[in-house]
This record gives sequence, C-alpha cells and structure tokens, in this order.
Amino acid sequence: MSLQEQIINNHASFLESLRHSFLNEERKIALQKFEAKGFPTKKDEEYKYTNLKEITEKSYNFFPKTEHHITKNQLDELHLGEEHFDFIVFVNGKLHKEFSRISIENAELLSFGYALNDEAHKEVFEKYFNTITNKDLAFTNLNLAYCSFGFFLKVPKNVVIEKPIHVFYLSQNQEENTFYNTRNLLIAEDGAKVEIIESHHNFDENFVFTNSVTEIFTGKNAKADWHKLQNDSDTSYLIDHTFAKQERDSLTTINTFSFGGKLVRNNLDFIQNGENINSFMNGITIIGNEQLVDHHTAVHHNTPNCESYQNYKGIYKDKSHGVFNGKVFVDKIAQKTNAYQQNNNILLDEGATIDTKPQLEIFADDVKCSHGCTVGQLNQDAMFYLRARGISEKEARALLLYAFANDAMQNIDIESLKLKISKLLAEKLEVEMEF
Repeated sequence: MSLQEQIINNHASFLESLRHSFLNEERKIALQKFEAKGFPTKKDEEYKYTNLKEITEKSYNFFPKTEHHITKNQLDELHLGEEHFDFIVFVNGKLHKEFSRISIENAELLSFGYALNDEAHKEVFEKYFNTITNKDLAFTNLNLAYCSFGFFLKVPKNVVIEKPIHVFYLSQNQEENTFYNTRNLLIAEDGAKVEIIESHHNFDENFVFTNSVTEIFTGKNAKADWHKLQNDSDTSYLIDHTFAKQERDSLTTINTFSFGGKLVRNNLDFIQNGENINSFMNGITIIGNEQLVDHHTAVHHNTPNCESYQNYKGIYKDKSHGVFNGKVFVDKIAQKTNAYQQNNNILLDEGATIDTKPQLEIFADDVKCSHGCTVGQLNQDAMFYLRARGISEKEARALLLYAFANDAMQNIDIESLKLKISKLLAEKLEVEMEF
C-alpha cells in the first residue's frame, strides 16, 4: 500500500484518537486537498531535483508507541552545553516534563497538543494558526490533517526571553517505520525578543518520516530567531515548511545547519508586512554518502524600505546531492528594497552534485537587489600555501572549508550553538580542531 493510501485510510482512526474536535472539519478539508493533489513528483517544477519516491513507497506506523528507553546520558549528548538554556523534549510525539526545563515567566509556553485542548487558547489559534501557510501545498495540507503535537510559544508585548529555548523531537523504541507530523507556532508580540533552537533525532534503525510545519509571527519592533540544527541519522527523512510574517521594524532570522538525514527538504517563506523590516536566512550544508539536502527559500517584499539577506554555503562529499532554489519577490510598491542572495558550493568528490537556481522577480524600479551562485572545488593555490607551511593536506583542506562556511555563522548570538556548529564542521571534515 502506498503512503498516500495509508494517509487516507488512517485518518478516521486518527481523528478518533484525539481528545478534541477543534479543527476536525479543517482537518477533513485539508485531507481532501492533499488527496486531490497527491505527493509532488519530479514533474513538479519545485521538486524537479528532489525525488520523493524513497519516502512515499515505504509503509509507516501512524500511531507511534509512547514507551521509550531514552536515558539522561543520551539526552546530555544532544545538548549544546547549554547549562543556562531552557529546553523542551518531545519523545515519540509526547511532551516529557521530566526531561524538560522551563523557567520562563510572563510568556505562554505550551505543548501544541495541550494548547489545542485548552479553551482559553482557542482565540489565539483562531487569530494565528494556519493563517500564513501556503494552503495549496501537499505537505502543509497533510500536516494540518494529522498534526497533534509540537511547540507553542506566545511572548507578550515588550517581553524579552533571555534564555534560548531548545526544542528536541526524539523518536526511539519504534519497531517499524514511523510517521510524525510536528507543528510549531511562535508568536512574538510587539517589542518582544526570543530565540529558538530546533533539532530532530531518530535513535532507531527503522526509518522516521517527519513532516514539520512552523509559523512565526514577529510583531512591530520585535526580534525572533529560529535555528534549525539538522544532524540526524541516515534513517530519517525530514520535510520542513517554515512561514514567517513580520511587522514594521522587526527582525527575523532563520539559520539552517544541515549535517545529517537521508533526505532533508527545507522550505522557507518570509512575508514582509511593514516598513524597515530585516529578514535573514543563513545555511550551512555538509553531507556525504548518498544524502540529499534541498533548500527552497522565498522572500516577499511587499512594502518599501525593507531588507533581506540570504547566504547559503554547501560542502558535498561522496555521492551526496544538494539543491538550492532561492526566490526574491519585490512588489511594485516596495521601493528602496535591499535584497541579497548568495549560494556558494564546493564539491569534494566527482560523484557529488549541486543544482542551484537563485531568482529575482522585481516589479519596483528603485531597489538594490543582487543574487549569485558558485560551484567549484578547493583553491589549489591556498592549499599549496598552507602545505608549504607544514600543515598536512587533510588539515589544510579542513581549514579552508571551515573558513568557507564560517561567514554563514556570523549572526548567531548563542555562543554555545556557534561552538557546536564549529565542532560539527570539524567532525564532518574528519579533523580535530581547537575552538
């Protein structure tokens, strides 16, 4: 049975398993839209270079076992050394308070499932939930049809969350391939500030397919940063859609660090809804074997005097495959727009490939917009310079690759996260480096 048939056949049982009926009609409509559209294929322009057959031809369990055997030591290995962080841990789709630490005051932080069941939050969900997602996409409709757990945070006006919050999604003790639909909702009201780190980890040898949708609302003069740390096993698939809507004078950053996972697709969609907005997207990808990481970004400049910055670096080994498709849309009224988009890639082996396509659609005449991409190999003159000073070939290559990727980390404010990314870079480059 195909995955699409499983999705349709299991939906009635899924609705019966819920403790609430809120959203049930919307879920049914979303499933109908998904059924009519089906999974994207390589005939779809947006998935021209990403074949989903490996995912869609497998069978999955839609009701994961909640029992697990995860130890504190295993969790400690996943942490970033963030003794002063807050963190929230989901295991097999269930929030585990004994593994989590939340010290936040003056903010509403809940599991998504709890918020759905809480009548007091119904007004918030009606105002924000599913209002900025692209409702024509198969995966967003699939997520709406099946989402039941995830992360929800509402930061009131002028509240500054001092500690970063690390959200863990863990899967363990599953005896068959497992399907998860995670949902995140972050609301930073006017003048608020918050930083989130998100990571997914599969501890089993069976495959995990995660379909994640995140909505971020950044109010006037607010700041919201979301860091995606993707370093999962080769038995994990991740399809991620993130939508961010910004109001006047706000700043939103989404950093995506992709170091693992068999197939990862990251979709970012920024909607600017006021003047003097800044939007930042940075990404570092370093993969090998037959892994695939696909970045699709879109920034909608709908108002004047705004900026967006995209900087994606890719390092590909073995037979890995990278995809970058970045789009910048500038409306005719969005004068004085400043948009920068760059994708640089290095192929370390003959079997590695990259398909890159930065794009601009500009309808205003007083703008400053640039885009570009490069695909190449290591600079041999620089290699010779380092080798001539007694540095081994392996270490020289690692130093050059680290320098190549480093500028995509410059706007990380969390020092322990920056250190973790640096260590992962060294680990993937198979060298020891002191930081």
